[in-house]
Amino acid sequence: MAAVLGVSAYYHDAAAALVVDGQVVAAIQEERLSRIKNDPSLPVRAIEACLRLGGIEGPELDAVVFYEHPYAKLERVMVELVRGFPFTLRQFPRALAGQMGTKLWVLDQLAACCSVPRDRVRFCQHHESHAASAFYASGYDAAAVLTVDGVGEQVTTAIWHGEGRALRCVSEIHYPHSLGLFYAALTAYLGFPVNSGEHEVMGLASYGEPRFVEEVERLISVESDGSFALSLPHFAHHRDPRLPFASSLERLLGPRRARRGGWDLASEGDRRYADVAASLQAVTERVLLGLSARAAEETGEAALCLAGGVALNAVANGRMWEQGTWSRMFVQPAAGDAGGALGAALVGAREEGDPPPAPMRDVALGVPLDVGRGVALAEQLGLRVERVEDPAQVMAQKILEGQVVAQCVGRFEWGPRALGQRSLLAAPSDVALRERINRSVKYREPFRPFAPATLRSTTMFDGVDNDMTPFMTTVCPVRAEAREALAAVTHVDGTARVQTVRPGGALEPLLSTLEGMGHAPVVLNTSLNGAGEPIVASAEDAVAFLVSHAIDGLFLEDVILRRPS
Repeated sequence: MAAVLGVSAYYHDAAAALVVDGQVVAAIQEERLSRIKNDPSLPVRAIEACLRLGGIEGPELDAVVFYEHPYAKLERVMVELVRGFPFTLRQFPRALAGQMGTKLWVLDQLAACCSVPRDRVRFCQHHESHAASAFYASGYDAAAVLTVDGVGEQVTTAIWHGEGRALRCVSEIHYPHSLGLFYAALTAYLGFPVNSGEHEVMGLASYGEPRFVEEVERLISVESDGSFALSLPHFAHHRDPRLPFASSLERLLGPRRARRGGWDLASEGDRRYADVAASLQAVTERVLLGLSARAAEETGEAALCLAGGVALNAVANGRMWEQGTWSRMFVQPAAGDAGGALGAALVGAREEGDPPPAPMRDVALGVPLDVGRGVALAEQLGLRVERVEDPAQVMAQKILEGQVVAQCVGRFEWGPRALGQRSLLAAPSDVALRERINRSVKYREPFRPFAPATLRSTTMFDGVDNDMTPFMTTVCPVRAEAREALAAVTHVDGTARVQTVRPGGALEPLLSTLEGMGHAPVVLNTSLNGAGEPIVASAEDAVAFLVSHAIDGLFLEDVILRRPS
């Protein structure tokens, strides 16, 4: 039996994960502790927190595994710079600084950070870490595994066959042909930040019509076997990391959208950008459906696991599920680079001969809430502090009264979705309330959707009986008779990114209380964070959010905090 630490760092969303005797003990993104959104730095805070939660010291680690091959990545970057000369001349200093200054020495840095001998620090391949994070966490005995992202060392897309403890790569697509970078280029074209704005594009797409599919299809060719290739003259990620698309893309689709200014989907210009987003989403789904079909053909399996940043496209995941090819589907809740830390730890545990982990059914893998510290800060700030005997009852009543409340309980979540441990909650029927949260609490675009959290026994949605809904990684149709009652959480296309709550889950007491009061066991659930901020981690973070945002109350387990009257 062994203790293995997995680490991802130096691109975006760095993280650490600890696996002890084959079981996942902790998994934490650095941003939650540093309070820097998508923090890419060496996750020193996350490493220390994981070790504390595991009750071990760094020297006791049997292995530390980095989530990608730093030397292979350096080689790919250098080769691409040489190939692109003279267009890449200005990129040499920046690339050398990034690769030689940090990434090349990351294994030595990890040895020093963890106080372990250098020979205990190793790496795995980037897409292997993604595949392991999905397959081993799924609990499936065998499955096809699809990993799709921007780029690892050289691979951008891979199909794997998982059987027992074995993971075998079946096929690969290499850089510069990348579905992740294809989506990123159009994310930038639409005026959103790359690596954090892709989910905004997905939300915008539901408001558009896919009338530019023909133009978008000129950017990517898809073969009958599911493979694809980008039309590289329209892209610049292989030449200029600052702007991922070329001027020819604007000649094809029209001028890019400036980042400044709010959105007005009643205007002709912004409706056009929504139509481009819808066309991008349609083409992305077509590519993923082709890859899904190829994965089924090449592995012969009935279950599919997904990881890589593109696997966070919940709408596409829903399309793959609806296709009927798969009897089970699991998406790693932290599908992006953060999840690579967990995958690296699981690869290391396998190499150490540890048993497979228990199926991932709960992502409360972060640092526990310290209610006492939150209460002490609240009292210093003059907030109203009240301990309640039945917090679920009080919370349910406030939600029924139209209030917006925050809930913080236990350990914070792993991945980008708030699943009840650090959530903002409200009634699911009131569209005006949804608009208030977007405008006055979250400070974000009006087209950004919210998710419903409900009990697994719900009859208000179709297709919730799968392994993705517990983690909000897919969408499901809202039944016609329920759409009025769920108006604030139903997308314009009649779907919702549903979270089904397991017995004992963080939101189960609230939902069961609502049901016992004669109401539908559904609430609007969104992450507890402000614009440009990571999701709240500590009780102090939560109190700071209450003070600076227009919400009606904050529940720290059985304590409710409110502003002075």
